[in-house]
Amino acid sequence: MSSITRPDVPEVSWFSALCDDDYEFLGVPDPALASSWEHCRDIVQTADRGGFDNVLLPSGYGLGIDSTAFAAAIATHTEKIHLLLAVRMGEMWLPQLARQLATIDQMAGGRLCINIISSDIPGEELESAPRYQRTREWMQVLRQLLNGQSIDVHGDFVDLTLDPPRAQTVSGTCPPMYFGGFSPAAKDVAAAEADVFLTWPDTVASVASTVEEMTALARERYDRDLLYGLRAHLIVRETEAEARAAADRLV
Repeated sequence: MSSITRPDVPEVSWFSALCDDDYEFLGVPDPALASSWEHCRDIVQTADRGGFDNVLLPSGYGLGIDSTAFAAAIATHTEKIHLLLAVRMGEMWLPQLARQLATIDQMAGGRLCINIISSDIPGEELESAPRYQRTREWMQVLRQLLNGQSIDVHGDFVDLTLDPPRAQTVSGTCPPMYFGGFSPAAKDVAAAEADVFLTWPDTVASVASTVEEMTALARERYDRDLLYGLRAHLIVRETEAEARAAADRLV
């Protein structure tokens, strides 16, 4: 990932298993690695001691422990690592979410980042177009509130006239927003509202094409520049041969 504070320096991040999916075999649950405060705390603290720049704290209603509560707790148990907190747009009351995020950023000494999630919220399903419109409105209003700005918004999903909360982030501005998605609606929201566009493992040529497309979209349509992050899965052994043998194993 690219560093939001130093765009010229790569950001190397890790992943904490709040959603029960940090397994030996992808998609095959291991009860010993189930999401818990102890297990996920150990992952984040190990990444912190290891010098990683950031750590994703994912969100899943039916899959594990709550990401926002975990971020507040782990903020006081870490020293340097940034916390990339996944937040599902529409799931919380927006003014309260802004106050929670500002408070967590204070607890973390300014180390909070926000991973925007645009999926359905528990118990509700929306078609793609309105779901991304909700995400767009929430990102806009959340950024304004965390920038200390009053809002007067009457959209499809946000209808608020409100002053910002007294609680502010350490910087006084909104933490960087990371967002990914490959539908036309997702790309447009990212180009307009995100700070970092996240993409998935693919060939070098395909990733380069995505970066070129998103750079042009953000600049030409919204006069903005984006940074980029790439998710990867690592299999580490003492030698390349051992790593390839581990990758070729079956469940």
